[in-house]
Amino acid sequence: MSSSESKEDRKRRLTWQCRRGIKEIEVLIVPFFEKHFDSLSLDEQNNFEEFLKEQDADIFEWFTMRVKPTDPLMAAMVDVILSRMAPGL
Repeated sequence: MSSSESKEDRKRRLTWQCRRGIKEIEVLIVPFFEKHFDSLSLDEQNNFEEFLKEQDADIFEWFTMRVKPTDPLMAAMVDVILSRMAPGL
């Protein structure tokens, strides 16, 4: 988030970035963003923003646990998303 960008503008921009080419990713990321983004720490919000820059194919592999992210921040974000989007949450 740039220093001149408001929280509302950031959320609007990130809402569009949550839209993905692979629907299986989008069905996790969009509800996670809508339900949990505001409750994340600023560091976690920044990590989520960086996470959205990753390639869809990589995110799909991470979400299906075929491959673990090599970047610890991405691995942590995958864990946060998957744990908060488990059935019933």
